[in-house]
Amino acid sequence: MPSPDSSALAEASPRRILGLAIPALGVLAAEPLYLLLDAAVVGRLGALPLAGLAVGGLVLAQVSTQLTFLSYGTTARAARLHGAGRDDDAVGEGVSATWLAFGLGALIIAVMQLLCVPILALIGGGGDITAEAVRWFRVAVLGVPFILVSMAGNGWMRGLQDTVRPLRYVVFGLGLSAVLCPLLVHGLLGFPYLGLVGSAVANVIGQTVAGALFVVALVRSGVPLRPSWPVMRAQLSLGRDLVLRSLAFQACFLSAAAVASRFGAASVAANQVVLHLWNLVSLTLDSLAIAAQTLVGAALGRADVPGATRLGWRLTAWSTVFALVLALLLAAGGPILPGLFTTDSSVVEQMQSIWWIFVAIIPLAGVVFALDGVLLGAGDAAFLRTATLACALVGFLPSIWLALAFDWGLRGIWFGLGIFVALRMAAVIGRFVSGRWAIAGADIQRTAG
Repeated sequence: MPSPDSSALAEASPRRILGLAIPALGVLAAEPLYLLLDAAVVGRLGALPLAGLAVGGLVLAQVSTQLTFLSYGTTARAARLHGAGRDDDAVGEGVSATWLAFGLGALIIAVMQLLCVPILALIGGGGDITAEAVRWFRVAVLGVPFILVSMAGNGWMRGLQDTVRPLRYVVFGLGLSAVLCPLLVHGLLGFPYLGLVGSAVANVIGQTVAGALFVVALVRSGVPLRPSWPVMRAQLSLGRDLVLRSLAFQACFLSAAAVASRFGAASVAANQVVLHLWNLVSLTLDSLAIAAQTLVGAALGRADVPGATRLGWRLTAWSTVFALVLALLLAAGGPILPGLFTTDSSVVEQMQSIWWIFVAIIPLAGVVFALDGVLLGAGDAAFLRTATLACALVGFLPSIWLALAFDWGLRGIWFGLGIFVALRMAAVIGRFVSGRWAIAGADIQRTAG
């Protein structure tokens, strides 16, 4: 009989890791790709509708992305149960998470229908842009419950080490939206002309279909569909830590954007383009982190702490090597890539001023993302919350505002991001080496970080 360690390492084979990571990357990338199409379709209506979509879409994204614990927290809990051979209980985590998704989604709809006008006016500056944003948002927010249901569905299916079905469901829903969007926005092929509102309607239809597919999967699983209040309380407790962690990220990047705007239009444009590239790198590394979360959670669920530790090292090595390859490719493209995004020489100059900082951060991020996945798989969200808040307050935020005070420009902002990532790397390595994250058993019981 193979030892637990050899069993865990067998699960970390290249084929197994890629089998989990590639479909997860597809899910992560599907929405950003659809949003590009949505913007291109709406952009043909003119600048005003496109600005309304941008403002409304920003608020909708902020509202929904704060609740990613429905995905990541559910994965952590379901993976342990799967590792312990309790697949019905793992699916039960999905049932409770789905009930939470519907409840929180209904609450968000009610609150945002009441408050969307002042919120959108604050961001859009009032006037015609805000009016367009409100028209779009009042319809688009109706899809939030199904966005959250899809998050919960991704969570419990990842916990069962099934990343293929979520990809099919999400791609089918977004594909339907992609087909309907131009038809409804521009009134093609006999469809009604809805203008900007057509974009929102297409979004809601696609989100509803994707969410419905996850619900159907729960029904077909044969597990009881009653919510479990103890499970929901535990999920909300884990969610609290992940929401606070997410808010720390938001505060940092919003502050960076605000300070970049003080350095002029070229700095804002350059910062935005490089930030898009950073987000692309993050999505790629996050797919490997999801594999780490799933495999480590399962190992701990079957009480295989040595195997979970070995998995952690193996997956971190994978992620680091992959990040180094990405960094080398971007370093080689440094003289060329900035010019592909703009012909404005001042923007290109600003991008090149931070390019090598951006490249240098990527290998560090490879370590951070992998160990984030390991610790999330262990349910160590309280530590990740505290560490992220501390690194933001000590590293990133002071650097951002010092860059403004001493006129360091974009280099100061991105140097601050580098400090932030380096501090997080030190924190997660220290936590991983300490072994305090590795609590064995099917049920996560943590009271402190």
